[in-house]
Amino acid sequence: MDLTSLTTEAPNPATTDLDRMPVADLLALMNAEDRRAPEAVAAALPQVAEAVDLIVAARRRGGRLVYLGAGTSGRLGLLDAVECPPTFDTDPAEVVGLIAGGRRAFTEAVEGAEDDPVLAAEDLRGIGLGPDDVVVGLTASGRTPYVLGGLDHARSVGAATVAVACNAGAVVSTHADVAIELDTGPEVLTGSTRLKAGTAQKLVCNMLSTAAMVRDGKVFGNLMVDVRPTNAKLVDRARRIVATAAGTDAATAAATLEAAGGQPKVAVVMLLACCSRVAALDRLAETGGRVREAVGMS
Repeated sequence: MDLTSLTTEAPNPATTDLDRMPVADLLALMNAEDRRAPEAVAAALPQVAEAVDLIVAARRRGGRLVYLGAGTSGRLGLLDAVECPPTFDTDPAEVVGLIAGGRRAFTEAVEGAEDDPVLAAEDLRGIGLGPDDVVVGLTASGRTPYVLGGLDHARSVGAATVAVACNAGAVVSTHADVAIELDTGPEVLTGSTRLKAGTAQKLVCNMLSTAAMVRDGKVFGNLMVDVRPTNAKLVDRARRIVATAAGTDAATAAATLEAAGGQPKVAVVMLLACCSRVAALDRLAETGGRVREAVGMS
């Protein structure tokens, strides 16, 4: 596909005088254009829901969520992946981010890496991708060879595949089981897809991981009961989560959290079910880590 046919590469008629605008006007225009990102995501929610279903199914098989992308898209996938362990107490291997050019490409450009479809297949073989996994290919243009090659390899080994692009009728959509197309339109700065396109992709990544973890019992109500209290701020948050979830005071929450070995989910079950740490762990094991079921709540 010719790049000139992509809306993400087209000049934005509203910003032709960008370099002559007063800063206040420039920022107001950027803000107005940025509103297209959530609107584009809203239009694609049915496809996002299909992708969540694939991820949930993969996780229940013991499979992984693997993000794959180049440049900004790859960095967004990596960002979502590295946030999952502290937020949902997942193993780092459960949600993986791969970027064209390797981890070095997160902080600096690795020229030409995104143009090599074979490189993605090698990266996926390197993590032992198999039929239980699901691969989410992120590409604003919808035609990045690295992502196309990666999705094709994923399909060849039986893995589920999702494509996320910011152009309608994207090439990548034909390389995946579920195609999420986000029509964010031309960028304020022509071709700079770290702007609206990047924002829209980030919103989708937020949805994919968060919704999947909610369905997987990592959340109670709207509380992240699997958060890892690894610093002072998170310890305080964990105590407040326990207090809110169990309807108890701060002192009781803190003491129970300590007795639970620093695991908020276990502490919540201990309080709501009036049981010991060992009993709480047993209840959670029996219910797949779901607090509501572990304490007999509907």
